[in-house]
This record gives sequence, structure tokens and C-alpha cells, in this order.
Amino acid sequence: MSKFKLGQVVATPGALEALTREEIANVLSRHASGDWGELCKEDKQENELALKEGFRIFSVYKSGRGKKFWVITEADRSVTTVLLPEEY
Repeated sequence: MSKFKLGQVVATPGALEALTREEIANVLSRHASGDWGELCKEDKQENELALKEGFRIFSVYKSGRGKKFWVITEADRSVTTVLLPEEY
């Protein structure tokens, strides 16, 4: 069950190259449901606050091949971006 709207979903060229469509779909579902992936406790708490206050939401995951990537939903919930850290 989604805790917030993802808005338009976009992915960077690097993310599209490194991840399968299934991996992207899976993590978008996890992100929207409040599974923030590999964040530390403090960053998970920040995301919980962001849900209430309308701030940006940030999650970190690893692909099946061990590649770290990020999912970021903007504060206004208009866009969610899947990207590699080096593309930020």
C-alpha cells in the first residue's frame, strides 16, 4: 500500500542500463510503501518526517548484481527519479 504518490517516474540513463525493468518496478513499490532500503536509522526517521511535512523522500537499494542506486521523490510529489549515485 502506497504511503504517498510517486508523480511522474523517470530513470537516468545509467539506472536504465544497470537495472532491469522488474528491479525498477519492485523498488518503486517498496519506496512508495515506506521500505526505504539500505538507509541508516536516522535517515529512515527523516523520511518518516518527510511524509508528514512534505519534504523530499530518499531511498537506497542494491540491484541483483550489487549495484547501489537511489530513488528520490521530490517534495511536491511531482516526480520520482531512479538514479545511480554518480549521476546525482
